[in-house]
Amino acid sequence: MSRKGKVLVAMSGGIDSTVTALMLHNEGYEVVGITMKTWDYASSGTGSKETGCCNLDSFNDARQAAVHHGFPHFILDIREEFGDFVIENFVEEYLAGRTPNPCVMCNTHIKWRALLKRANALNCDFIATGHYAEVRQHSNNRYVISKGLDETKDQSYVLWGLDQELLSRTIMPLGKYRKTEIRQMAHDMGYPELAKKSESYEICFVPDNDYRGFLKHRVEGLEEKVNGGWFVDTHGKKLGKHKGYPFYTIGQRKGLEIALGKPAYVTAIDPATNTVVLGEEKDLEQNDILVNKINWVKYDGITDGMEAFTKIRYKDKGAFSNLYNTDTGIKARFYENVKSIAPGQSAVFYEGNDVIGGGIIQRGELTLS
Repeated sequence: MSRKGKVLVAMSGGIDSTVTALMLHNEGYEVVGITMKTWDYASSGTGSKETGCCNLDSFNDARQAAVHHGFPHFILDIREEFGDFVIENFVEEYLAGRTPNPCVMCNTHIKWRALLKRANALNCDFIATGHYAEVRQHSNNRYVISKGLDETKDQSYVLWGLDQELLSRTIMPLGKYRKTEIRQMAHDMGYPELAKKSESYEICFVPDNDYRGFLKHRVEGLEEKVNGGWFVDTHGKKLGKHKGYPFYTIGQRKGLEIALGKPAYVTAIDPATNTVVLGEEKDLEQNDILVNKINWVKYDGITDGMEAFTKIRYKDKGAFSNLYNTDTGIKARFYENVKSIAPGQSAVFYEGNDVIGGGIIQRGELTLS
C-alpha cells in the first residue's frame, strides 16, 4: 500500500486525465485507472462518428498509459445510469422551455457517484479527475471547491452540485496549473501527441452539437407537435410562425428565420402556448433570479443579504449580487442588470475563488425601476 493512499482516477484518454493519473502515480499514490463509457453514439441517430470521451481510441489510449506505467485500468459501462437520468433530464428541460446543463447533472448525479461506488469496491481512499479546479478543507471543516489557477479553463462552475461526502474523497491536481503547463508535462512524460491533441467542447451525447436534431430523433413526432407556434413581441403581438418552442433558447439571435427590420432576441419561451417572445437586446436585461435545488459547499447556508459573485452560465464573466433566502429557494439580486438569464441553467455563487454553492435557475425577474 502506498504511503499516500490508493486513488481511482477517471481516465478519458485525453491530455488532462492522463496527466492527472501520471502525476499522482509519480507522487507516490497507488493509482487505479477507470474509463467510463457514458454514451453510444449509434443511439443518437445523427450518423456521426464517436468523438471525445466515448470512443474506442480514447479507451485504448487510457489503457495503454496505465499499462505502460504499471497500474491497473478498468472500463466501466454506465450508459444505462447516464441515459436514464442525464438524457431524460436534457429532453424534459427543453420540452419545458428551459435550457439544461447536462454536464452539471452528470457530474452531480452520475459520474462522481459511479466513481465513488467503484472506489469503495476497490478499497480506494480517493477519486481523482482532470478538472481545472481545486478541493480543500476550509477552517470550518467543510470541503470547498475553488477556481482553477487558469481562468480560461476553470471548471468549478460545473462542479457546484458535488456534496460534502464526494468532495471529501476528491483530488483535482490540475487546479494549480495552467493548460500550457499541462501540455508541456504531457510532452515531457512522453506523450507529445496528447500535447497537440485538440479538445472537444461538444455535449458528449450530441456529437455534432445539433441539440435540435437530437431532440427530433429522441422524441417521436416532436416536429409535428410543436411546429407552427407563434413568435410574439413583448406586448403579445403576433410576428410570425416558428418551428417549435423547444428549438429556441433565451438570448438567441441567429437562426430565427424571421425578418423584423432590426435585430431580435428570444426573451421568453412559453411551452404551454408554444409561444416564443422576441424583443430587443435591452429586453434581455434583468436584475433578480430565483434559484432552487441548492447545494451549499463552503457554508451550510447563507444569511440574508450576503454578497456573492454570481455566474449564470459556464462562460459568463459573472457579476456581484446579494443573496436572500425565500420559501422557494435563493433570490440573487444583482448590483447591475445582467443579460440572457435562462431558466434551467445553473447559478453558481462565489466568495473570491471559492464556491459558496449553486443551484438551478427557475426564473429571472423583470428589471426593477
